[in-house]
Amino acid sequence: MTDQTDPTDPTDPTDPTGPRAPLDVAGLQRRLVEFAAARNWQPYHTPKNLATALSVEASELVEIFQWLTPEESARVMDDPETAHRVTDEVADVLAYLLQLCEVLGVDPLTALDAKIDRNERRFPA
Repeated sequence: MTDQTDPTDPTDPTDPTGPRAPLDVAGLQRRLVEFAAARNWQPYHTPKNLATALSVEASELVEIFQWLTPEESARVMDDPETAHRVTDEVADVLAYLLQLCEVLGVDPLTALDAKIDRNERRFPA
C-alpha cells in the first residue's frame, strides 16, 4: 500500500507550509497575485500577455493528446508520467485564466454560470 496524501486536504501533515484553507477561486487568485507581486511580474501581466500565455499553455495540453487515438486519450491518466504532465498543464491553463480574469475584473464562476444559461437556451434538450 502506498502512502498517498490528498493535495486538497488542509490538514495534510506532509505539507511543509502548514495547514491551508479549503481551495476556492478567490483564494487561488489571491495566491497568484501574491506570487507575481513577490517577483515584480505585474508589469508583464497585461490582458494581452496573459491571454497569449493562456493560449500557449492550452497548446501544451493539446500537444499531449495530439497523436493519440480517441481510445488512448481516454486512458491518458492511467500512465503516471503522462498524468503528471496533463495535471501540470491543466494547472498552468487554469492559473493563466484566473490571472486574466483578475486583471479584467471578470468573475470566472459568474461568467461560466451565465454562459451555461445561454447555451441551455440556445441548445434546448
